[in-house]
Amino acid sequence: MTVSLERRENIDYSGWKPASWKDYEQWRDSSKDCRGQLFFFHSYLLVENMSGEGFPHAQASDLIRGIIFYWLGQHPETKAEMVSQCSLEKQGKLAAVPDIALYLGEGIPSYQPGDLRAIDLDQNRPPDLVVEIADTTLASDLDRKKHLYEDMGVPEYWVVDVKGRRVFAFYLSEEGAYAEIEVSQVFSGLQIELVNQALEKLSDSNVAAAAWFNQQLSHQEGKKV
Repeated sequence: MTVSLERRENIDYSGWKPASWKDYEQWRDSSKDCRGQLFFFHSYLLVENMSGEGFPHAQASDLIRGIIFYWLGQHPETKAEMVSQCSLEKQGKLAAVPDIALYLGEGIPSYQPGDLRAIDLDQNRPPDLVVEIADTTLASDLDRKKHLYEDMGVPEYWVVDVKGRRVFAFYLSEEGAYAEIEVSQVFSGLQIELVNQALEKLSDSNVAAAAWFNQQLSHQEGKKV
């Protein structure tokens, strides 16, 4: 049984369901907004019900954005584009709506009126980094979604474990499989442990945690001078 549009009201949002690419397109293009993030991988569809993020998810998500902004602030020479919940598609094969996608350097996609609203990975390179904020989705983010982003060719993938206050970071090997890393390859030597320490400070506030992270970056950059 596939995930049809007509059975939307009965959909179980908790897992992957057998589906066709046509099913995915129906959900994506429906005028009835399902408020969901859609993922398509190996003839399975996941519809994550995001009709209002919970506070922990939103808090951690904004902290990670702040961390990225602060790192880029220390590297103003780096061209970058960061988008939240923007569709990535390989026609007929793969689709995802990550919480955060980041492009660095050359080859950043641009949007022109009339273009597909999704980033077409048949015409554009994948993001340099994808981040999933895992409050209630940790198992899927570390399993099938990880393999989805492998197949898309995303070089670095972070899963932010909101409850555990830590990041699982992976980098794509030459063999096309993710291996866990302790030092970011995209952010030129950033220790993942420093991100974990910032997440631990969420009990104060995400603004205070981001400011602390920026202080640590500034201190490290000062040592290099």
